[in-house]
Amino acid sequence: MASQELISKLEATIENIADFPIPGIQFKDISSIFLDPKLYEEVIEDLVKFSKGKVDAVCGIESRGYLFGIAIAVALEVPFILIRKKGKLPPPIISEKYDLEYGSAEIETREGQIKKGQRILIHDDLLATGGTTEAAAKLVKKQGAEVVQFSFLIGLKDLKGEEKLKKFNAEIYHTLEY
Repeated sequence: MASQELISKLEATIENIADFPIPGIQFKDISSIFLDPKLYEEVIEDLVKFSKGKVDAVCGIESRGYLFGIAIAVALEVPFILIRKKGKLPPPIISEKYDLEYGSAEIETREGQIKKGQRILIHDDLLATGGTTEAAAKLVKKQGAEVVQFSFLIGLKDLKGEEKLKKFNAEIYHTLEY
């Protein structure tokens, strides 16, 4: 659990942008965290504490999941595996389709990078409805690995993304919750 001091610093740093990218959305702009290297380090320390000794690899979801995910993997001394949007990786790839509000999308990872039996942390910057994260977990499971943790900087509880992830019986952590 994040310290109240870290939570306060983040709440003072993250900017809320009304009606972006569409009317009615309250966008959480995390880019200001990267202007403060010490704060970024504190965020990484918090996320690493959740996963230390519990995972064999970190999967980060394109693209904002890379911002913290790579640093988490480095601190844990485990591999970092890219989960990318369709068409961004050379073959051979493993893919997973999922539904969006209007249409569908697909994510991919390189075949052979996720090893059978690995304990995987899936990281992204924000948990909203959970659709992309659920697809990432299915992608991991397709390759014989186990999703043991999900971590996020921010969780939006009203969008009920955690409900989609509960079926994986994995720990779920977010530093901030709105």
